[in-house]
Amino acid sequence: MTENGDSTTPRAHGRVTRRTLLKAAGATALTAGAVAATASPAAADDKPYDAIVVGAGYAGGTVARELGARGMRVLVLEARGRIGGRIEPGTLAGHHVELGGGWFGPGQDLVARELKRYSLATTEDVHATRMVMPGPNGYASHSPQEAGARLNSLFADFYAGSEQYFERPYEPLHRKDLLASVDRLSLADRITQLQLTGVDHDWVSGATSVFAGGNKTGSLTGLAQWYQLAGGTYDKFLSVMSQLPEGGMISILERMLRESGATLSLNSPVTAIRERGGLTHVEVRGGRVYKAPVVVLATPVNMWSTLTFEPGLPKVYADAAREGLGVPHATKLWLRVKGTSEAVSAQAPEGAPILLLIPQKQLPDGRIFVAFTGPALDVSDPQAVRAAVRGLLPEARVAEYRAKEWHKDPYARGGWGLRRPGQLLRQLPDIQQPFGRIVFAGGDIASGWNGAFVEGALESGFRAAEQAVTLAG
Repeated sequence: MTENGDSTTPRAHGRVTRRTLLKAAGATALTAGAVAATASPAAADDKPYDAIVVGAGYAGGTVARELGARGMRVLVLEARGRIGGRIEPGTLAGHHVELGGGWFGPGQDLVARELKRYSLATTEDVHATRMVMPGPNGYASHSPQEAGARLNSLFADFYAGSEQYFERPYEPLHRKDLLASVDRLSLADRITQLQLTGVDHDWVSGATSVFAGGNKTGSLTGLAQWYQLAGGTYDKFLSVMSQLPEGGMISILERMLRESGATLSLNSPVTAIRERGGLTHVEVRGGRVYKAPVVVLATPVNMWSTLTFEPGLPKVYADAAREGLGVPHATKLWLRVKGTSEAVSAQAPEGAPILLLIPQKQLPDGRIFVAFTGPALDVSDPQAVRAAVRGLLPEARVAEYRAKEWHKDPYARGGWGLRRPGQLLRQLPDIQQPFGRIVFAGGDIASGWNGAFVEGALESGFRAAEQAVTLAG
C-alpha cells in the first residue's frame, strides 16, 4: 500500500504480481494538447493572473472554462500529479476502473448538457441477475425484483416526510420550517426512531452506511435530499448511479480544461491564501507565490483545515473545516474474481468488512467486481480481502485486487461529501458565499446534488464562476 492508501500494484494470492499497471491516464499531464500543463509547479510570475483556481476537479474545471470563455487569464493549481480530484481512473487486469467516482444518471441535467456539448455517449452499467442480502441466518439470495420491492418499501418508510421537507429538493431550504426537527438527526437516529430490528434493520443499515461511511456520522437530511432529487423511490435513487460515460469519468473534465485555455500547474499543493493590497497571494509548497484579484478554492471542504488563511475564515467556514464534510471512511475496492461469472450483487449490514459488492465487466474466467468496504476490512491484507469476498460469495476466488482508501488520501482527507447532522441549516447558504476575495466551490457545498455527484460539482462551479467574475471586476 502507498501512503495515500492506493494499492497501485494488484495483489494476487498474497503476492505482488508481475503485471505492470498503467498509471491513471496522464498522471503528470493531460491528453495531448489539453491545456498548458506543467508536471511541476509553474514558475512564479510577478504579473498577476485574472483568477487563480485551486483544485483541478470538476468544480475547478468548470470555473476555469467559464472564466476562460470571458477572456480571463486563469491559473489552475492542482496538488496532485493528475487532474480529477476525487475522480481517479486506474486499471486492473488491463481493464479501466474508476478508483473515485464511477457513475452518472438520468435526471442530472448539467451532466447531460456537458455530455451533449462534447458529443460523449454513455453506456448502462451491468444489471444484477441475483442479489445476496442479509437473512435471519447469514445471507440469502433473492431475485432483483424481489429485493428491489422490499427495499422500496423499507425506504418509503425510512424517508417518509421527506417529500414535504424537501418539497423542492434543488432548493433545500424552501421548507426551512419543517427541517428544524429532522436536520439534527443522524441516519442511526432515524433507524432507532423506526425501531427496526432483524433483517429489516440489516437491510436498511447496510444500504445507508455505504453512502455515509457510518450511520452515526451521516445526516438523515443528507440522504433524504438525494432520495427526493432522484424522484422519491429507492429504485430511482439507485438509477442515478447507472450510466458510464464514454472515456471514463474523467472524460468531460479533460475536455473542459482543454477548452478553458487555462495554465494548469500540477504537483502544486497550496499552503496559504492571503489578501494583500487588493490581491490574493496564493502560496504553494516550496514558497512560490502567485497573485490574482480573486481565487476560487475548489477543493474538498475537508482540505480547508490544512490551509492558512489571512485574514482567518469566519465561523461558518471554520466550523465546516473543523467538522468536515467528506465521509470519514471511504474505501473503494476493485476485484478480479474467478469461480463465478454471474452478475451477482451483494449487500451486508453496517459493520461488515464489505458493505456492497457490485458486478462489473465479465471476463473469460470470471468477472470484475467493485466493492465498498467498512473500517473492519484491512485492504492491505490479501487473506482478509479473500475471506470477506467469500463471506458474501462462497464460490468466488479473488485473483487480484486494487484498493483506494480515500480517507488516507492527503489531498482528500475523506470520501465524497455528505452533510453531517445540523450542517444543512447551520451552513447553507452562507458557506456558498465569497469571503473577501476568496470564492468557494465544490460538490460538497452544492445546493442540489451535493457531495457524491459530479452534478453538484458542476452546479457549484457555475455559481463560483459568476461570483469570481464579479470580484475580479
